[in-house]
Amino acid sequence: MARRRLLILSFSPIASDARVLKQVELFRHEYDVTTCAIGEFSADGIDHIRIPDGLPARELDGRLITLRQYRAAYRRIGAVAWSRQALRGREFDAVLANDVEAVPVALELRPRFGVHADLHEYTPRLHEENPAWKRRIQPFWEWICRRYVSRAQSWTTVGEGLARAYEREFGFAPELVVNAAPFTDLKPSAVEDPIRLVHSGACLRSRNLIALIDAVEASDGRFTLDLFLTPNDPGHLAEIAERAGASSTVRLNDPVPYSRLLAILNTFDVGVHVLPPLNFNNEWALPNKLFDYIQARLGVIVGPSREMASYVVEYGIGRVADGFDATAIAEVLAGVRTDEVAAWKSSAGLAADELSAERQNIVWATAVERLMQRS
Repeated sequence: MARRRLLILSFSPIASDARVLKQVELFRHEYDVTTCAIGEFSADGIDHIRIPDGLPARELDGRLITLRQYRAAYRRIGAVAWSRQALRGREFDAVLANDVEAVPVALELRPRFGVHADLHEYTPRLHEENPAWKRRIQPFWEWICRRYVSRAQSWTTVGEGLARAYEREFGFAPELVVNAAPFTDLKPSAVEDPIRLVHSGACLRSRNLIALIDAVEASDGRFTLDLFLTPNDPGHLAEIAERAGASSTVRLNDPVPYSRLLAILNTFDVGVHVLPPLNFNNEWALPNKLFDYIQARLGVIVGPSREMASYVVEYGIGRVADGFDATAIAEVLAGVRTDEVAAWKSSAGLAADELSAERQNIVWATAVERLMQRS
């Protein structure tokens, strides 16, 4: 009996999109999987349709937006136009569409059993801190959600706050698949003196990295901070490099491939991520790095971000700062004890299985299986 055909559609660079890669690994042994995404990709049994590098996934024609010609504006998006042409005439039993911008293309393909939408963020409020974006672009993404995303057969998203917003504003209720890392069999390392803090991820001003540096430099010498940053904002990266170069407690490291990241993080003591609530998505953030730190058996220090703080408190893996500035971070550090960090790392080890990708991915597996069994 022929296996069912599943298209995994994403307008992100697939090789660096951990969430999409987890979907591919989950489904490639169960279905005939085709991937359509930006960049090169190769995996056994996978038919990959490569969207050319550099094609935008969300770049909108301003004139069409002003005229509120939203359908035409959507079809002018580079990755949308290319994928519609490349996928024309292909038949699938189901499509797993990643993020709201992929859903209209998925629906247009008319897969036999339907579309599952995996929503990586709350796109309608993505840049709401920008008044011009909020006024002109937010209505477009709201239109996409009302007209298209609501017509999928099932949905998942990355956090409870985002799921509630989608249900409240658009009437569909996503299930939860957090951005968990695959289970990694590591042991907590011994706590160092000084205590070794670490932050890994994108170099963006919104990530509050200068506040981390200021807090560590203002501490009592019991901490060091290592940063593993991707060069998203070269100007900001240069600023951080200058600060680190003049510091005896802060070190800037080159980014490392994800395949090596957890083993490297495991050599540290506490992962730090204090993300100011500049917009709705930041306010409700539940990012990959929180679960990377857990799999690496680290303690965790976060700001008072509601979803991250909830996990830190529930699983006893760290502390929550009272605010997002350097002063609040320094105040948390002042009270941290070595034996406390050791307990956090032990608790992370106890939570690692429950909070692993393997446990979370069951929700995707069940959703797609339900689709494939529709008549």
